[in-house]
Amino acid sequence: MLGLIVNPVAGVGGPAGLAGSDGAAVQRRAADLGARPRAAERARRALEVVADAAVDGATDGSRVVLTAGGPLGEHAVLAAGLEPRVVYEARAPEAGAMLATTSADTTAAARALVAAGATLVLFAGGDGTARDVAAGLADEPVAALGIPAGVKMYSPVFAVSPRAAGALAAAWDASSSRLPVQEREVLDIDEAELGRTRVEPRLHAMMRVPFRAGRTQARKAATPAGEQSAVVAAARGAVQAMRPGIRYLLGPGGTMSEVARQLGVAKTPLGVDVVLDGRVLLAGASEQGLLDEVSRGPAAAVVTVIGGQGFLLGRGNQQLSARVLDRLGERPLIVVAPEQKLIDLGGRPLLVDTGDPALDTRLAGFATVITGTGTTSVYPVRAPDAPSEPPASEPLEIEGEGHAP
Repeated sequence: MLGLIVNPVAGVGGPAGLAGSDGAAVQRRAADLGARPRAAERARRALEVVADAAVDGATDGSRVVLTAGGPLGEHAVLAAGLEPRVVYEARAPEAGAMLATTSADTTAAARALVAAGATLVLFAGGDGTARDVAAGLADEPVAALGIPAGVKMYSPVFAVSPRAAGALAAAWDASSSRLPVQEREVLDIDEAELGRTRVEPRLHAMMRVPFRAGRTQARKAATPAGEQSAVVAAARGAVQAMRPGIRYLLGPGGTMSEVARQLGVAKTPLGVDVVLDGRVLLAGASEQGLLDEVSRGPAAAVVTVIGGQGFLLGRGNQQLSARVLDRLGERPLIVVAPEQKLIDLGGRPLLVDTGDPALDTRLAGFATVITGTGTTSVYPVRAPDAPSEPPASEPLEIEGEGHAP
């Protein structure tokens, strides 16, 4: 039987330019910056796939989902047209919080789902939510799968999109033999390190995750120290391609930090910064701040590839929202990455998950990736929910003078 937990404030800090969403103070600040929760909506999208499978007879016909009360899951189940069976009720919200939710509620709800007979626990949130769910599952032989809805999703315990999570859940519910399960890492960053140039996630737990190639997210891979010279070269290529009078929205990541270093400006490690003609106009920008900046003149977003995962958008850079990208025109992205990051993907495409399916489809196709000084690679880009195509065996190398917006 399926179980569901929604962290109703997961991801609210992303568009606001914050590193996470936990705590009443952070949630108030996010609300002041115009951010709104999105976890319930993404959970609904996942469960709609489960509901469709039940109607089509692709599952055993059960429309009951074990869940927690109210915004912690019940509302999303009802919105998807399924029947919630509430096995946990949340405590009163923290004073000033946007919605009734605490990490203790998530952990307690996970325990309640296991006790009620859930064999697969779906959870909508990010890495922090995954940690709380893992604490509730402890040593129980129960599988879990994340519906990506957080600010940070470094852990390989998430599906690549909400609909992919729903498809995996429907397949799990339909199969007496279940899907293959892998032990995967629950990773999260130490927020005390956010001021450092290089912030890498740490292992906190292991989780049993249903696996299907292309549907379950890979682990974030750090850039090896020996590859730093390649990062420097890729960043140099990006800097040489930049033009006067254009606002560059520098996304998060080590490669972007190197771009900023070569420009001679400071970089917010996990934020998006706006740079114009060698000076920072806005550091740690929110979605609204970016919208304000791009309205003032030509602009382009500069992003890198999340190593191992292949995501360009939707993981840690939600400030670069669909609204912002729409304002940037037909070619909104400049992609910068060492060539080894592309090779390590083994032909798997780069992914864009903005939350707007139409925009994801428009961004799909091929991206010109700046890999060094005067060198680029053309590499396929796909929306996570697009039909899978046979991947290219390797990226196509193109000699040139870099890529200008």
